[in-house]
Amino acid sequence: MSGFNRRSFLKASMATAALGALASCAQAGSSTGITTKPKGKSVMGLVVPKMNEVRVGLIGVGERGTGYVDHFNKIEGARITAICDPDSLVLDRARKKLADYGNTTAAFYSNGDYAYRELLNRQDVDIVVIATPWKWHHPMAKEAMLAGKHAFVEVPMALTLEEMWDLVDTAEATQLNCMMMENVNYGRDELMVLNMVRQGLFGDLLHAEAAYIHELRWQMKEMDRKTGSWRTLYHTQLNGNMYPTHGLGPVAQYMNINRGDRFDYLSSVSSPALGRAAYAKREFPADHPRNKLKYIHGDINTSVIKTVQGRTIMIQHDTTTPRPYSRHNLIQGTNGVFAGFPNRIALENGGSGNFHEWDTNMEPWYDKYDHPLWVRMGKEAERNGGHGGMDFLMCWRMIYCLRNGEALDQDVYDGAAWSAVLPLSVASVSDRSNSKDFPDFTRGAWQNGTPLGIVGKS
Repeated sequence: MSGFNRRSFLKASMATAALGALASCAQAGSSTGITTKPKGKSVMGLVVPKMNEVRVGLIGVGERGTGYVDHFNKIEGARITAICDPDSLVLDRARKKLADYGNTTAAFYSNGDYAYRELLNRQDVDIVVIATPWKWHHPMAKEAMLAGKHAFVEVPMALTLEEMWDLVDTAEATQLNCMMMENVNYGRDELMVLNMVRQGLFGDLLHAEAAYIHELRWQMKEMDRKTGSWRTLYHTQLNGNMYPTHGLGPVAQYMNINRGDRFDYLSSVSSPALGRAAYAKREFPADHPRNKLKYIHGDINTSVIKTVQGRTIMIQHDTTTPRPYSRHNLIQGTNGVFAGFPNRIALENGGSGNFHEWDTNMEPWYDKYDHPLWVRMGKEAERNGGHGGMDFLMCWRMIYCLRNGEALDQDVYDGAAWSAVLPLSVASVSDRSNSKDFPDFTRGAWQNGTPLGIVGKS
């Protein structure tokens, strides 16, 4: 970390010392259970001093990160002060975007994989937004916090349970935010269903279904840059659910996971891994590098979670088979069910009263149950874009909370719990689908956690 100045170095040293002093307490049960002592004060419900202006540093402005250049330039009270990406092509694109918005003072860094440490060294960066390949999420988020910055990281938050614990410990030691940016929590439909759940429309919750079903074989043709250049290789290294959080994040919020309930254990099965090899054989020459890989990630993975309160959640992953996109977004209660893709609802009491047939006319439901945050910001979100507006709304809400002294809607414990499906599903698949315990990243605080309210009314 030679690029750190003295102030950043002292912050890092103090936080590292706090972690080291308690390291011995973290070993027993750190993979799956509750560590005996926290690494600092819990950050559940963390509120930091209000910021009049939020100065943003972006690490990674490629396929995902380029959207953040637009979003933060359009949000009042946010200002991009630094951008880092080792790819000079995408960095130049970001530089042009900023100039078009009239921002000619931001700093740019591209000198190798560790140039981001120069960005972390800056005093005019309050939050760091990390939109890089997955392997960088954990080290960049940790170093951001140790440099005194709030970390906002793309999904998944980390790849291993050890990395997830490390981010939890670092957030507690530094008392800084580490939020995984699960944009789907800010989709209109997901926000509406959260509002429905909070009003008790479905009765007592029993079961949920979540998924990431998105045919992405075409990314295998991205060889030198873009997502497929690195993501394809995970299909040769992992067999489980490598991307669980888009579907899982919203249903976890419906069920108050980490805020009255928590994930207990998971069992997982994978289908054969056939589709990627067949696609490579069809689309590439026989001697092409994609035909020399051994694809082991099952084309379809299905995992089932049991919560401490006894509820069940089914999660699926499929980026290989030819089928329509779906996140399932199903929530079942004692009074009925909502399911997405396409949206439909059936209730015993309320609505048509006929739970044997789906009600697919959603307009009356939007009129009655649209989330106040969407009512307030939905049109602006749709105008500014990003997966139908959810990306912009997520960024707006992050800045709003920081400027108004409010707790973020998701915290480090949420990011860790949702991301933990990846390593736990891999472990379960390799062990004949035997169940694997979730760590309690909150160390028991979930029992008294306050459920996420219906924010955005004011």
